[in-house]
Amino acid sequence: DGAAPLDEATWRALRHRPESVRTWTRDAGFALLVDDQLGLVVRPTARGHGLGATLLDEALAAYGDGPLSAWSHGDHPAAARLAATRGFTRIRSLWVLRRRATMPLPDLVVPDGLTIRGYTPADASEVLRVNAAAFAHHPEQGAMDAADLAERMAEPWFDPAGLLLGYDGDRLVAFHWTKQHSAELGEVYVVGVDPAAQGRGLGRVLTLAGLHHLTGLGVDEVLLYVESDNQPALAVYSGLGFTHADADTHVMYRRGG
Repeated sequence: DGAAPLDEATWRALRHRPESVRTWTRDAGFALLVDDQLGLVVRPTARGHGLGATLLDEALAAYGDGPLSAWSHGDHPAAARLAATRGFTRIRSLWVLRRRATMPLPDLVVPDGLTIRGYTPADASEVLRVNAAAFAHHPEQGAMDAADLAERMAEPWFDPAGLLLGYDGDRLVAFHWTKQHSAELGEVYVVGVDPAAQGRGLGRVLTLAGLHHLTGLGVDEVLLYVESDNQPALAVYSGLGFTHADADTHVMYRRGG
């Protein structure tokens, strides 16, 4: 399909906490549950024969009647049909935006009083504080705690120099966590701004600092994920040359709750 079948959070659960993942498998597909999130994967050549419905029904029977979410990576029409028949409602759309690194970047102008530098272990508590405040209403990112932060930093892609921190004096006011997937591909992984420091253009400044960092690493393309209804963020990213294609859409469905 051109879309990864599982998201990062699911991969991390499989690698670091496999005992927390419930699975149902067939030769051509599988379903899995991580907390209240469902993953369902069927090999493209095996679709259209009811395997997805069978796996979904087995998982639903085991899970019970509680609230349950499921992602469709790539907004596949078959996933929409299957979701509708099992009582799932579309509740979120996540867009993937992309930018070619060959596009010129604006110069980075750092405001007076702001210092931008890479991460050190002493910054962990400040990163968690700003992240919790910035993403208080975000269902995934806002839940990051010390254990989750350490888990992400244990990933092979983590580079302290790529976690750019914006300090005003001794207080962290914004950060941009970049990710390099490969020699060719980078990502605007997380951009967070302390709500108490909003209105100063720090999101754009830190985003631009991260883009300069990734471009300096030699990547060909930079991507990012953003909620489709986050108009302020979309305005910043489109102003920096990011674009969205219809195929680059991920949809969350939810049943109950």
